[in-house]
Amino acid sequence: MKLETVDYQAENAAELFVSSLRETGFGVLKNHPIPKELVESIYENWYQFFMSEKKNEFKFNVDTQDGYFPPDVSEIAKGHKVKDIKEYFHVYPWGQIPSELKEQIMDYYDRANSFAEELLGWVESYAPEEVQEKFSVALSEMINGSQQTLLRILHYPPMTGDEEPGAIRAAAHEDINLLTVLPASNEPGLQVKGRDGQWLDVPCDFGSLIINIGDMLQEASGGYFPSTTHRVINPTGARQEQSRISLPLFLHPKPDVILSERHTADTYLKERLRELGVL
Repeated sequence: MKLETVDYQAENAAELFVSSLRETGFGVLKNHPIPKELVESIYENWYQFFMSEKKNEFKFNVDTQDGYFPPDVSEIAKGHKVKDIKEYFHVYPWGQIPSELKEQIMDYYDRANSFAEELLGWVESYAPEEVQEKFSVALSEMINGSQQTLLRILHYPPMTGDEEPGAIRAAAHEDINLLTVLPASNEPGLQVKGRDGQWLDVPCDFGSLIINIGDMLQEASGGYFPSTTHRVINPTGARQEQSRISLPLFLHPKPDVILSERHTADTYLKERLRELGVL
């Protein structure tokens, strides 16, 4: 299995992108409309935020899940027993955000969310008719006006040598949502698990966008679009001294959207958050 980068401006970009999603669970896009200068500035500004004590003024709200999550309350991936080595901040349009960072991060949130609607339209257009019929509403309509789409700013700190045995930056997991839209990180480490069980490095050319399938799209498509198992491994050598910043946008439907006979978006989300130990 190989992950190919698709040129967003190519005539057959939509078809190639959806084919990659279907075959690998991931799609990688270049020449897309989100400015890499904006992403680079966000990485630097939020790195400085994570290095400051100000982050502790924005402690997460258990009920609403917005704000700053310190390392000691980091997620435990489903099926694992050790916390990931990371801290992160949850951005929602209605949530708490540092005032000096709000304008820029909401600019990115709006740009990425609009672009994601287009990608969902691609997915639906190139799904077989019998799969399209499973969607209770159009995929792009599921997120239109949603207040649940989450932008997470992740900081994976440098390695100290004192990490808990077995802990890695992000243990193998699947995302909860429909699609995840992720600018290539400032450091490598993201891997996807192939159908052969082998781990494959995801291209991290700065300026690319990485998109993967989440559990909700798998649920809504009756398994046609399989959720992607992925992880972030610990760095080695000189890279152990480097922080890693990551900026995933998790596309969440409106709570009342029907995903399947078993679940609405709301019941599915709450079930998974309980499994993660954050609810």
